[in-house]
Amino acid sequence: MKHLLTPIAAAVLLGTATAAIAADPIQIKFSHVVATDTPKGQAAEYFKKLAEERTKGRVKVVIYPNSQLYKDKEELEALQMGSVQMLAPTTSKFGPMGLKEFEVFDVPYLFMNEDQVHKVTRGPVGQSLLQKLEARSMKGLAFWDNGFRVFSANKPLRTPTDMKGLKIRINSSKVNQAIVQAVGAMPQTMSLGEVYQAMQTGVVDGGDSNVSNLYTQKQYEVQKYAVNTKHSYSGYAVVVNKPFWDKLPADIRTILEGAMKDATIYNDQVAEKDTALAYAKMKASGKIQFYEPTAAEKTQWVTALQSVQNEIAPRIGMAMINSVKAAVAK
Repeated sequence: MKHLLTPIAAAVLLGTATAAIAADPIQIKFSHVVATDTPKGQAAEYFKKLAEERTKGRVKVVIYPNSQLYKDKEELEALQMGSVQMLAPTTSKFGPMGLKEFEVFDVPYLFMNEDQVHKVTRGPVGQSLLQKLEARSMKGLAFWDNGFRVFSANKPLRTPTDMKGLKIRINSSKVNQAIVQAVGAMPQTMSLGEVYQAMQTGVVDGGDSNVSNLYTQKQYEVQKYAVNTKHSYSGYAVVVNKPFWDKLPADIRTILEGAMKDATIYNDQVAEKDTALAYAKMKASGKIQFYEPTAAEKTQWVTALQSVQNEIAPRIGMAMINSVKAAVAK
């Protein structure tokens, strides 16, 4: 005897099948404050590509660059609230949240090159830092490079004494504040998206910035001089909303971790190449002059900023600073 489905039952089965086929992908909103052509911007796009390909469309990554959704001061709160799922903020942004150990990356001349940085970020010390984020409803996935920081202004800069009295834009970091004060300048905290206009109108005289942002944010068009101090490392921590992450299917998490690992390698390669390219393009523009300190002048910068390490140690914790020094020395 044949069993025929009633029209209603057939419709229910058809609807269920259609829903399964057309199930909405898991959406990850990835917000950041820099341009798409920066190392971070390119790495975010690469992560999107890998995540979507490897999950076969089960995940959709939507990227919002250039502070389209949130400014510097807003994005971490948005992540914790679940308004976005992923960010890659500068490590210094975690300090005001009570995670002051992350400010160790801002300590001047603690790292002299990326290889020394990687001994920390790719080792036990870096993992211990990422784990601290979980108490703030965040899951740390990776550290991304973005070169080292330099000073710029509309007057020639060669030695620390040239900085005296200048209003210098910094991001929200007590260490960067101490750095600028140590050379006699006045720190001015503001979001990255506001810097160009502030420089153009004279609200600030100069900036403390990595080379990539100096170029992609077009700050070099309103700054005549820069000094290649490389006084502190500039990098990011890629973080995801922890409740969101914990609810993902286990296989999706594994795929995304793999995509993030490959995107991190890509980011660090791009950061090195883009820094060199940004230098070349800015120099070729004729709009800004870069000064390379002599060995004696570099010693003056190191000496002038040595006091910052002692001043900031109680805030970061001497144990963290010593752990970083030990890792770098290996």
